[in-house]
Amino acid sequence: MRLMKKVAVILAGCGFLDGAEIHESVCTLLAIDRAGASYQVFAPDIPQLHVVDHTRQEPTGETRNVLVEAARIARGNANPLSALRMEAFDAVVLPGGYGAAKNLVDYAVHGAACSIDPEVERVLREAHAMRKPIGAICISPVIVARALGAQHHPLLTIGKDVGTAADLEKLGARHQEAEVDGIVVDEANRIVTTPAYMEAERIGQVYAGVTKLVERVLSMAG
Repeated sequence: MRLMKKVAVILAGCGFLDGAEIHESVCTLLAIDRAGASYQVFAPDIPQLHVVDHTRQEPTGETRNVLVEAARIARGNANPLSALRMEAFDAVVLPGGYGAAKNLVDYAVHGAACSIDPEVERVLREAHAMRKPIGAICISPVIVARALGAQHHPLLTIGKDVGTAADLEKLGARHQEAEVDGIVVDEANRIVTTPAYMEAERIGQVYAGVTKLVERVLSMAG
């Protein structure tokens, strides 16, 4: 009997301005479930860069923890990223949100000169070395480029954002434009990316692209 495929989903908190983009995160979890696979949410157990009041879109001065905030989306079932070992999973997917560019890498602050959270880098390199497929949504291809670009030059998409595409290439990746609900597949590196809210105006567009990404990632997982 074929075992259910297991996907690790890495979130950057909760809220598109300071954490994981909630629509992208929920669409990812729903697509995995609808495809007959299972998921486990992980997040770094670290303070997030800052907290934003989403009604005013301004920082509040509060302090919040990335793992604690990610658990809001996961209905409490979120584990520290330090506990993730890719041998226990068939694939890994990273939804986007500005928080992904603030908490998983510091791209939002330093651009192409960004650094990456050590646990995020470890997991992505572990997945790549084990030939486990990687899915990256919205701004998250920047994270993949930072972790793998210099050595493996992955083919990624950020949609049609010229400036971010140029930064991906500075990080060693190759960029390919994609429509809002499209995907770009790097067969050699086993990486799938989709623009989501880098291009989307509606949640339906996000779900269409994320569903394609999840289906392709799971097909790559064998």
